[in-house]
Amino acid sequence: MIKNLGQRYTFPLLVWLTVFFVLPFAIILVGSFLKKGLYGGFELEWSLAAYKALFSDTMRKVTINTIIISVATTVITVLVALPTAYYIARSPHKEKLLFLVIIPFWTNFLIRIFAWIAILGNNGLVNSFLIRIGLFHAPAQLLYNRWAIILIMIYTSLPFAILPLYAIMEKFDFSLLEAARDLGATKSQSMTRVLIPLIVPGITTAVLFTFIPAFGNFAIPDIVGGTDIRMLGNIINEKLKTARNWPAASSISMVLTFFSVFMVLMFNRITASRHAKTSMKA
Repeated sequence: MIKNLGQRYTFPLLVWLTVFFVLPFAIILVGSFLKKGLYGGFELEWSLAAYKALFSDTMRKVTINTIIISVATTVITVLVALPTAYYIARSPHKEKLLFLVIIPFWTNFLIRIFAWIAILGNNGLVNSFLIRIGLFHAPAQLLYNRWAIILIMIYTSLPFAILPLYAIMEKFDFSLLEAARDLGATKSQSMTRVLIPLIVPGITTAVLFTFIPAFGNFAIPDIVGGTDIRMLGNIINEKLKTARNWPAASSISMVLTFFSVFMVLMFNRITASRHAKTSMKA
C-alpha cells in the first residue's frame, strides 16, 4: 500500500519533469546535431556544422566577453550581498529590511532596466547632476558599454544573492564571533575563519543564483550593451529570430546547459567537502 501511495504522489512529478524538462532538453539536444532548415527549423539530416561554428573567432570573442561579465557580476554581487545579509540578520528590523530587498520583484524586469536608462543616459539624472556641479561639460557615455551591463546585472541579481545568504546567517550563532574575539582573534579574523566557513552553503547558492542567470542573460546586454557588446544569450536570440538557424541556437544552448550543470555539480562538491571538514573538526 505504501508503495502504491508513493507511486501515486511521484507520478505527477514525473509527468511534470518529462513534459517541461526532459522533452524540451531532448529536442534541443537532437536539434543541435541536425541541419538548418531552408526557412528555419530543422532538417532531419545529421550534421556537426552547428558545433563547428562554435569555434569561430566571433564565438570565441563573445564567449570570453560573456565569461568576463558573468564572473565580474557574480564576484561584485556576492561581495555586496555578504555584508548586506549580515547586517539584516543582526538587525532588529529584519522584516522591514527584507521588505526593501523584495520590493524590486514587484516591478517588471524590463521596466527596471529602462529605469536605468533614465538614470545613466546622456540626459539622465547622473549626467545632469555631473554637468550641473561642473564636473563635466558634456554628457559622459555611461551606457552601451560593458560596465553598464555589469552594473545593471548586479542590481537585478542582488536580491537573489542576499536572500540565501540571509537565510543561512539567520540561523548562525553570532556568539561564536564574540568567543573568537575573546580568544584573541581580530574582527576580520573572526569573520574569515568562523563566519565564512560556516555559511559556505549560502555563498554557494548565492554564486549559482547570480552566475547562471548572468551567463545566459540577453535582455540587459541587448538594451544597454550596444552593438559592440554581445553575450551568448544575444547570439542565441539572433540565431533564432534573424538567422533562423535553430541548430546553431540549440548548440549554444547545450553549451550553456552543460556549463550550468557543471557549475552546480562543482559547487555541490565543494559544499559537501567543506561540510564534511567542518563536521570532522566539530
